[in-house]
Amino acid sequence: MSNLPPIHRTAVIVVDMQNGFCRKQGSADLAGFDITQCEAAIAPCVNLIAAARTHAVPVIFTRLMWRDDYRDAGVIMEEVLPGAVEAKMCAAGTWDAELIDEMAPQPADFIVDKNRYSAFYGTPLNSVLTTQDIRHLVVCGVTTNICVETTVRDAAQRDFRTYVMRDATGEIAPERHEWALTTMGTRFGWVVDTGEIISAWRGTESAVA
Repeated sequence: MSNLPPIHRTAVIVVDMQNGFCRKQGSADLAGFDITQCEAAIAPCVNLIAAARTHAVPVIFTRLMWRDDYRDAGVIMEEVLPGAVEAKMCAAGTWDAELIDEMAPQPADFIVDKNRYSAFYGTPLNSVLTTQDIRHLVVCGVTTNICVETTVRDAAQRDFRTYVMRDATGEIAPERHEWALTTMGTRFGWVVDTGEIISAWRGTESAVA
């Protein structure tokens, strides 16, 4: 595939790879959601992040996080996520809200905390991308149909060329994963596999050498 993001002016956004969504006994699991696909996204995300660091591509982690009283959560908690408050989903300062061990940030990485689904809404993400002179985004993480898709839609409105990782995203329902990928690939960006991105970056390195 020729239409792949270059190393130059590209960043990787890792969406919400947190204990609450990706670990047994995390809040999503305790609330009765099937996290199988979220768990499956871990290894491809790890490979993509490692490749990004090898090629000096900035890595930006996002975390969905609310006050422990959820007064900043709005209708998301009041009407949309039954059982989440009881499970203390992504409450600030808890294990649930932290990135999984495999996503341990390095000093050069960025962390963007958010209390809405989009990584752009009410956060410094756009400023981070601007200061790093980024125009291409490679997006992985969870969940495909919610925070990933909402972030990708917002990225498209800001004219970032956005690439969604088919194998490094996950949903709590497989059909919603496929719906989201179809929607994003139709109107908001390109859906590819991590292997395609990693191979393209390696090819760029070989061409330079």
